[in-house]
Order: sequence, then structure tokens, then C-alpha cells
Amino acid sequence: MSRLQTLLLEERHRLPLWLPVAVAVGVLVYFQLHHEPLPWAALALALISLPVLVFGWHRLGGRLTGSALLCVALGFLAAWSETHRAPPMPELPRRAVILTGRVQAVDVLPARSDDATMGRRVTLAGVRFETWLDEGMPPLRRTLRVRLKDDDALLIGPGDELRLRALLEAPSFPVMPGTRDLQREAWFRGEAGTGRALGFVSRVGEEGNRLSLSTLERLREAVSSRIRAVLPGVDGAMASTLLAGISSAIPATDREAFAASGLAHLLAVAGLHLGIVMGLVVTVARYGLTSVEWMALRWPCKEIAAVCGLVGGVLYVTMTGMHLPALRSLMMACLVVLALVTGRNAASMRGLAVAAAALLFTGPSVLLDVPFQMSFAAVMALIAGYEILRGPLLKLHGEGQIWRRFVVHVTMLALTSLLAGLATLPVSMAHFGEIQPFFVVANLVAVPLTALWVMPAGLLAMLLMPLHLEYPALFAMGEGVHAIVWLARTVAGWPAARIAVPMTPGWGLALFLFGLCWLCLWSRRWRLVGILPMLIGFASPFCHTLPDAVIAPDGGVVAIREGGNLLMTGKSRDAWFERRSLEQAFARPIADTPGDGGETPSGDLACGEDGAPGVCVLTRNGRSVLLRVEDRSDGETVIPDTICSGMDLFMTVSPARTSCRTVPTVDRFAVWREGAFAVWMTSSGVHVLSDRQWSGDRPWVMRPGRHGVPNLPMAPEDER
Repeated sequence: MSRLQTLLLEERHRLPLWLPVAVAVGVLVYFQLHHEPLPWAALALALISLPVLVFGWHRLGGRLTGSALLCVALGFLAAWSETHRAPPMPELPRRAVILTGRVQAVDVLPARSDDATMGRRVTLAGVRFETWLDEGMPPLRRTLRVRLKDDDALLIGPGDELRLRALLEAPSFPVMPGTRDLQREAWFRGEAGTGRALGFVSRVGEEGNRLSLSTLERLREAVSSRIRAVLPGVDGAMASTLLAGISSAIPATDREAFAASGLAHLLAVAGLHLGIVMGLVVTVARYGLTSVEWMALRWPCKEIAAVCGLVGGVLYVTMTGMHLPALRSLMMACLVVLALVTGRNAASMRGLAVAAAALLFTGPSVLLDVPFQMSFAAVMALIAGYEILRGPLLKLHGEGQIWRRFVVHVTMLALTSLLAGLATLPVSMAHFGEIQPFFVVANLVAVPLTALWVMPAGLLAMLLMPLHLEYPALFAMGEGVHAIVWLARTVAGWPAARIAVPMTPGWGLALFLFGLCWLCLWSRRWRLVGILPMLIGFASPFCHTLPDAVIAPDGGVVAIREGGNLLMTGKSRDAWFERRSLEQAFARPIADTPGDGGETPSGDLACGEDGAPGVCVLTRNGRSVLLRVEDRSDGETVIPDTICSGMDLFMTVSPARTSCRTVPTVDRFAVWREGAFAVWMTSSGVHVLSDRQWSGDRPWVMRPGRHGVPNLPMAPEDER
């Protein structure tokens, strides 16, 4: 015990860095519960921590225990509070409905094919339904995202009141227990569901009240048009993304190439782009100020340049559409500038800890989001890495010869790509189900091109646009963009550019991130202990057992794991989404199930036996599961008892009705009540897990059939 206390005392300056980690633990504990807890448990924990802090303040163990308990309780309470501040999920009309709502945002979507026009999706707030049931009721407290018809040419912008006829859909249940939860994401984003317009939209009210043609929107559209006039094709589309935040014109094939090469982050305006812009502005401002002797001797040039960089960053984020990842990066940039102005270390772990704590207390659900996990993992790895490598880099820099500076700069860019890429690799595996093994090579070339060529030329073009002299700068920017696009396509074409990874268990990702925190937040040699949980978390997707069979939440699609393939059958409205999600979760290519009378090469799956069409038998580890993968009679055709005899489970895409009454059954009614089902066939038995068992009874888990809170008219006495 004395040895541990000695180590902690040696690391006492690092102990406050673990407070946001304790807050994150409290948030994670809340989201892992299967039933909605009462806040009294967290309040009791917080009250317990106070006397531990007070009476144990003179001892290191007491201070650490009390602080950790208090932070865990505060994180738990923050997550509970955010959940219960959100309005309930409403019941959406099940048929096409006419609705009116105010446009909150307009998203331009990529064309569905090469010869199709680009689509648009509007986010509507204050939605009212024109039905007899919804007459007189208040507007929805949540937003709706509706895709408009591709040939709808009405000019729409934020602030417009629209009227349209649409078919709506509530957020879907997870396609398999443990996969992405769209209902939870919609709950914390304030969304009620999605839909598609069945006709052209019309504007309600006078055109003079519109906000869509605001100065900012006109400016962004004008900048994008002038960029595309000089740089047609994909080069202009990417330049418009970097300078105006309009990425809709990038072809789907090029998006896939950027994803396969590990360069997808260049297409999303976020921390990298903001850092480049602010760095350029700070460099120009500081050199400009110090070039005047009178200013250099009397003014705080470093602080003024930092403030100028922040102003430039605010303008850039505003110009590119104020997307959420960019806004989060801007908040962290504000902390960096504050540290520079007050004489603190800008790139410090304490600044990162303050930013993490601020985000976790204001919106605890961000802990489960990809941008939060990737950005903080990357920044934490970069700060810790450069803390260790600062000495060798200074020695390499030497007396500052030009060639040494160049070598140091290239080395730092390579280290940045390597550290950030390795820190975020398991996060990418968990959320996107793949590994890009050549990401370091691609980023080693693309990031310097973006920082030293593309963005400086683009910012110069923005400055020259009012004078109509932007052509040379845009031409130079286009050459750099063309090189990056060529690089992405080339790397994406290499063998094994994308390696599919099975679904990562939640404990695996949490274990890796904890090990990363242990490695980065401590400064002594015992930090290396964190490598062990990082390796276990990294290997977790390849160690846990995937289900043998899955039935999707709509009951229409059945997936069977068979060797190196994923056999799928069935039809439903969401089949395309379910097939894509299950293919990512299993990391196996999709193949069709054998027809009646056929079987798989392994012999585990045989279909159409005993003259029963659409019925298959899956035999594995001494267990047998009867699968009805196709049934046009809606369960009216009874399966003979001779086929059901000896089966451990009966799964059917239709109602079971009177078939196999003596066998445990998962049919369409069970899926309607419980969500998707996953089945494991082991020597000890057949284990069945439903999404309801996995997710539990939480506020964001919708009722069976994706039903929400009914939309009822207000009572007469409530209207007065």
C-alpha cells in the first residue's frame, strides 16, 4: 500500500486529470442500466462522498476516494437529467399525412445515381399534423427530418413555413442486440423520426418573412458557385467542402475512396481544418506584428495573434455551416486561446480535461458519440506523445538550419498521423466496422498537402473574391485537391485497403479507452501497464462469439452465420438497411440461403426437407433450429409435427399460429414485442437474446411496434 501511495504522490500533478474520467464512468454506468434508475442512488453516493472528503482530507486515499465517488455521482446525475429533460417520443401517423412545420435546417444530399439530381432533406420544427385526431393539439416538441422529392425546385431555407404530404417513420430498433441504437440517438438529438415527401412542398405565409435568403446563406452559395466555375468536377466539389461546407456534389465513388484510404476526415469540416485555418491566421498575424519594430517592442504580439486566430476560426466555422463537430472543436480552440492569453501551456492535458468535463456536464450523451470519442482520443494521444518526444525533436531541430526544420516538420506530421490514427483505430473499428491499414501513408502525404498548399491557397482565394481575382489562387488550390483525390483513389485501389472487422463489444471499446487514458494521463513508467487493456480491447472483436442466427426487428429478414459468409433471406421495407448493418456487424459478405432441396457445403443448413417449402433446419453443436424463412400464407400453413419433433427452437418470419406448439418459438409477434432476436447454438443449449432484454426498459426504447406517446387533443379546460 505504501508503494501505491508513493506512486500516486509522485503523480500528484496528474491526479486532477482523472476527474473527467470518473465523470465519464458515472455517465457510462447510467447508460448501461437495464431499467431507468431513480436519482436517489446517485444523490446518496454524492452524500456519502462528502463526509469521505471532509474526514479523509488529510489522507491521500480519502481525498481520492471521495473525489472519485463525487465525480461518478455527478456524471450519473448529469446523464439522468439530460434524459429526463428531453420530451417524450411522440406517436407518428402510420399513413401518409399532410403536415406543416418551420424549416430548421436544409441538407443537400448526394445524387442517388450519376444521372440523377441532388436531393434535399429538411429538418422541420413545430410540426402540426392535419388530421382530425391532431386538431387543436400543440405542435411537436421534437423535429422531423423529411427528404423532399429530387425534382422539387422550390427555394427553401431556415425559417420557411412549409406544407407537404409525407410518409413518416419512427426511429428503428437495433438490427441486432448490441448494434447501433438509432432510437437512443434520436432521443438525445431531439428528433421524432424521418420521412419522405410524397409530393411537392409549398410555402405557407408571406415570402417577406423568410429567412432562407439570409446574407450568410447567399454568401455560402455564391462562394460555392464561384469555386465550381473555376474548378469543375470533384476538385471543385471538395474545394466547396473545405471553404463553404457544401459537400453534396462529391460523388459517392470518391467518398468511398476517401473512406478506404483513411482520408474521410478531410471531407468533414472539423478540428483538423479549424486548426489549419487558425494556425495560418496566427502565423500571418504574428509575423505581421513582429515585422514592425514599434509593435514588437510594445504590444503583446503573441496574445494578439492568438485572438486573431480565434476570430478567424469563428468566421471559418460560421462560413462552413456551423456543424456540430466544428463547434466542439471551436470550443476547445477557445480554451487553447485562453491558455495562450493567460500565459498557460496551450496543448496541455489540463486544458483537455477541462474541455472534456464541460462537454460531459452540458451533454453527457456525447460520451457515446463517435466525434467525441475520436477527437479526445486523438488529442490525448498527441499531447502525451509530444510530451515524451519533445526532447528528441528539439535535438533534431538543432540550431535551426532550414533542412533540419524541414525534417522536423515532416517528422511531426508523420508522428501526428501515426499517434492520432492508432489512438482512434479501435473507435473506428467499433463504429464503422473496418480497418484502413494504409491510413498512415495516405495521411502522411494528404495532411501536409492540405495544411501547406490547399488551405492557404483557399483562404487566399476567399480574400481575393471581393476583387474578382480569385482565379490564380483557386487554380493552385485545385491542383492540390486533385493530388489528394488521386492519392485517395490510388490508396483505395491497393489490395486489402479496407479490412472488415466484426462487431466490437462495448466492454472491448471501454477497456481500450481506459487503457489509453492510463497510458496518456500518467507520466511515470507504470503508464505502460495501460498497453495491456488496450491490446485486449483491440482484440475483442475477434474473440467474442457472434450469433448463429438473427431475425431483424421487423421480422422479415433472417441472417445465418455460415463459414465465411452471412446467409440472408426475406423481404421487408427496411431490408436494404438491415442487410447493410448485419453485413458490417458480422464482417462477412452476404450470400443467399439455399433453395428448397439444397444445403450449404458444411451441411449445417438444409432447406425444403420433407416437402415443406420455405422451411430450413440449422444443425450445429448438437442443437437444431427450425427456420421458416418464407411464408406467403402468413402462418396459416401448418408445419407437420414430424418436422418440429426434436427441434430446440422454431424461428419464423410469419406468425407461428398452430405450428410447433411444443417448441420454443420466435415469430413475428415475438419480434414485434421484443425487437430483434439473436440465437447462439452451443453444446449446452440454444441461447436466445432479444433486443428488449439487451436494451432494457429505458425512456428512449419505444414501445412494441415503435409506438410513442399518443398525440391527443388538448382538453377544453386546458385551452383556457
